[in-house]
Amino acid sequence: MTLTVQEIAKLTGGELSGDGNRVITGAASLDEAIDGEIAFYNNPKYMPRLKATRASAVFVPSDFSEKISAAKIRVADPSKAFEQVVLRLAPKPIAFPSGVHPTAVVDPSAKLGARVSIQPHAVIEADVTIGDETVVGAGSYVGHETAIGKSCLIYPNVTIRERSKIGSRVIIHGGAVIGADGFGFEFKDGRQRKIPQIGIVQIDDDVEIGANTTIDRARFGRTWIQEDVKIDNLVQIAHNVVIGKHSVIAAQVGISGSVRVGERVSMAGQVGIVGHATIGDGAMIAAQSGVSKNIPGGVWFGYPAVPFAEAKRQFAWVHRLGKLFERVKAIEKKLGLRE
Repeated sequence: MTLTVQEIAKLTGGELSGDGNRVITGAASLDEAIDGEIAFYNNPKYMPRLKATRASAVFVPSDFSEKISAAKIRVADPSKAFEQVVLRLAPKPIAFPSGVHPTAVVDPSAKLGARVSIQPHAVIEADVTIGDETVVGAGSYVGHETAIGKSCLIYPNVTIRERSKIGSRVIIHGGAVIGADGFGFEFKDGRQRKIPQIGIVQIDDDVEIGANTTIDRARFGRTWIQEDVKIDNLVQIAHNVVIGKHSVIAAQVGISGSVRVGERVSMAGQVGIVGHATIGDGAMIAAQSGVSKNIPGGVWFGYPAVPFAEAKRQFAWVHRLGKLFERVKAIEKKLGLRE
């Protein structure tokens, strides 16, 4: 699909300055855009990139007044306008035909809703229920007595273990494992003895789970991912964890067993949380922080995590240690305590 710059300005409600007849065939960043593509600019630190861009047109803020070679489309939110155009220029989403592929294995007791798509070599075990218009990707496994809601997208090579409960409009990316045994052992009679993990995983509506993420089943009861939670790739969520509604978890986060995470919590990459901790509603935990105790809302950073203002003070103190040591040595020398 192609659009002229004038058509894009009309589509996004923008104010055009420049050649409106140029044809736009794609979208890219300021650095990568070439002739025939559109980019966006909304941060002064990227001005050198804007000046050097080869893009034919650029979305800029409403108050932008600099001279650039590309056509300018002034909008209130350049990033959002750019996204709108990207979606128009993008190829159509991949459509999966409904039905069961001949190579898939579906137990006769499984109940499949209308327009369900079961892709090649998928396995659907006994007493599984799958809602209308859900797609189960190639090579994926859905264990016994699992229930999956409507309009879900299960990408290839996902493993969903027995008795899991998954809501509607859930997206699970490739390599994810839902419902593996929790990591539970006790040392008895000179050996590590496995503690039975007989609970389930429950995933509510509108959750998205990234590639190679693992969510363990509960020892008893449930591991619960609540509505509209978004989880990145390579995240480990242990047994009996509860993640509150609308929370966002970035890559490589590790959450130990029985942690309770409130609603609207944000965790940046590589956060680690000790078992049985409680994270308050609205908390924001910065990258590589280690949470060793219960924390309320607010911004937290460090290892162990402390309120962000305190963390900044601690870093400032650490950076001053070298100068402090030199001052102490000088004082000791004056006092005759150091040769």
